[in-house]
Amino acid sequence: MTGVAVTDTNSDSVPHGLYEDVLALLTGTMFVALGLVLYTHAGLITGSSAGLALLIQYVTGYGFGAVFFVINLPFYYLAVKRMGWPFAIRTFAAVALISVLSRLTPDWIGIGLLNPLYAAIAGGGLMGMGLLVLFRHRAGLGGFNILALYLQDNYGIRAGYFQLAVDLTILVVSAFYIDLDKVALSVVGAAVLNLIIAINHRPGRYVGMS
Repeated sequence: MTGVAVTDTNSDSVPHGLYEDVLALLTGTMFVALGLVLYTHAGLITGSSAGLALLIQYVTGYGFGAVFFVINLPFYYLAVKRMGWPFAIRTFAAVALISVLSRLTPDWIGIGLLNPLYAAIAGGGLMGMGLLVLFRHRAGLGGFNILALYLQDNYGIRAGYFQLAVDLTILVVSAFYIDLDKVALSVVGAAVLNLIIAINHRPGRYVGMS
């Protein structure tokens, strides 16, 4: 799951209220969790820590939610150091919600038929919209996104390049465990996800911040 959270700044922006942040966390994580359920059902992969958690699930059989939560734990120190406590707390809440919702959602809906191409496009779109909502309320999904920003700040390594390298590594490794056509569809889904963020998460297009 790609995308690096960057908060738009505007001197005339109106801060979000607490209830707005809570609703945004619930809405964004529900979108992401549903997208991940579609990916899991279709056997697809995504990038970043979510992609690594999916890959571990496919290889070991461990549930995505628990693996995703554990993978993100080492990155919260960097989240506090790079983004501050409010961002870290929101991100922890978002990761925890997705860990729970990704486990519960399959019990709430039944999927009898799912075209893999549709799963890639719709799943990527849902995750992109969910991430967009989280970014707008200064939250993220932790993991390699935070590490990418930390490396950029402290070692001059471009965050986008690092994130791309991580995602490509996950896709290459996944080729040994899932069919190549599923890997190709996963690339399509990643393109949809990032296109949504690239089009909508731009300075000047949104003035709300918390």
